[in-house]
Amino acid sequence: MSDSDDDDIPRLSSHTLAALQEFYAEQKQQSDAGRDDKYNIGIIEENWLSQFWYSQETALRLAKEAIAAAGEGGRIACVSAPSVYQKLRALHREDFSVYIFEYDKRFAIYGEEFIFYDYNNPLDLPEKIAAHSFDIVIADPPYLSKECLRKTSETIKYLTQGKILLCTGAVMEEEAAKLLGVKMCKFIPKHTRTLGNEFRCYVNYDSGLDHEI
Repeated sequence: MSDSDDDDIPRLSSHTLAALQEFYAEQKQQSDAGRDDKYNIGIIEENWLSQFWYSQETALRLAKEAIAAAGEGGRIACVSAPSVYQKLRALHREDFSVYIFEYDKRFAIYGEEFIFYDYNNPLDLPEKIAAHSFDIVIADPPYLSKECLRKTSETIKYLTQGKILLCTGAVMEEEAAKLLGVKMCKFIPKHTRTLGNEFRCYVNYDSGLDHEI
């Protein structure tokens, strides 16, 4: 190649090259952080047909509510509510145990805390999950239908020692009260994307979700 050919090759200024290297370094750092933090909400993408992740603020509020309700050394079941499970584990606290009950097997990355769950078979659970062995159950039925809520309610009543935190549409208020004895809270949960139906939380105990932070 001649010297004239070298002159035709475009060259970046030192300032532009430094900026480009900084950009790639930031991208790599973000990518590495995503791989390391498996409890980050959104690391597993939503399936818009049945899955909608809570916002970071809502997931944190529900996680703190679950910890308070379960008490020290308590056991928490997250039924079709993976973003609450993720936030619970992201808090890096070891003073409670938590399981995630999910149909989506991508959440099997959470090892022994993952329990495969199909609401169509509400009591088809492994032997290690004993009846009434959880201090609180947080549930978010994947579909807004009476059938789905009814079947999920069977699971909830099997798992809980008493306390229930249900997240579902406002239109399910009457059905939820009938099936689980829960009442609507003042706290209004938010998602990472806008839903077509009003979404609310329901409990059957004296909850912090009925008080302002």
